[in-house]
Amino acid sequence: HLTGTSQARSDSQLAGSAGVLLVALGAALWGTDGVLRQPLTRSLDSLAIVLYEHLIFSLVAVPALIVLWKELRDMKARHWLAILGIAWGGSALATVLFTEAISRGNVNTAILLQKAQPLFTFLLAGPVLGERLKRRHWGYLALGIAGAWLVSFGDHSLLAPLSRVEITTALLALGASALWGSSTVLGRLLSQRFSFVTITSLRFVVALPLLFMVSILRGVPLPALTPAQFWRVAAIGLIPGLAALLLYYRGLRSTPAATAAIAELAFPATALVLNWTFLNQRPAAIQLAGFAIIWFVVWRIQRGSIQLGL
Repeated sequence: HLTGTSQARSDSQLAGSAGVLLVALGAALWGTDGVLRQPLTRSLDSLAIVLYEHLIFSLVAVPALIVLWKELRDMKARHWLAILGIAWGGSALATVLFTEAISRGNVNTAILLQKAQPLFTFLLAGPVLGERLKRRHWGYLALGIAGAWLVSFGDHSLLAPLSRVEITTALLALGASALWGSSTVLGRLLSQRFSFVTITSLRFVVALPLLFMVSILRGVPLPALTPAQFWRVAAIGLIPGLAALLLYYRGLRSTPAATAAIAELAFPATALVLNWTFLNQRPAAIQLAGFAIIWFVVWRIQRGSIQLGL
């Protein structure tokens, strides 16, 4: 009996270690997004990049939805409304805002501000999920806002007048972060009944009609991709997109939220190194200090009773 208990404990620890590694690897793949996406913004507008990205991802998602057809039949009107919120807000609009932020300003600012997503999830957890927020959480939120300010404007000078580019970049990145945080709450509601593969596949497929409609209303023809552009867009969809999501959520099954918050540091670490190496964008020390504040707030919240992931 003791041997069996010891073996079970050993297997559990091994599964936990593997889970942390998978979370870190998935987060590291997210860090490749900036260096893959930013060069595309020199020749394509943000909407075209996001539309093609969703189109390529949907080629993988549609066969998955065919296999999981039974889950789709079980969806009620409220579930489809949540899917629309995730697909149109958290996938289509958020990705356009993020791409626009990268094209206009500092890539590191846009990347680091994505760590503020759980702060928006935290704000919505009460009214949407009915989770009670404690007084200390509001203090964490204020601290997180201070960290976001340092990340947004610390690459120049906090005492100098803010330029329109800096303000626009920060607002676009925070808008994307807010929409992604909101989709996390909606996804958590759906995950109680439906699989992650179903939710993720619908996220991209359902976003396509909106992206096509906006493209048509703009009256701007969708540009044909060169081979180089096609492979770069495909890489965005498959590396920081599909591969990162599958690894991250597979690892999250056996990884506590607080531990996952630490493993997720692989995302900004990878992004900062790649952005510095390939895009020649070096983060300012005060931006890193602001990120450290945001990460500390997220870690403290995830360590507590409020669960922020799917």
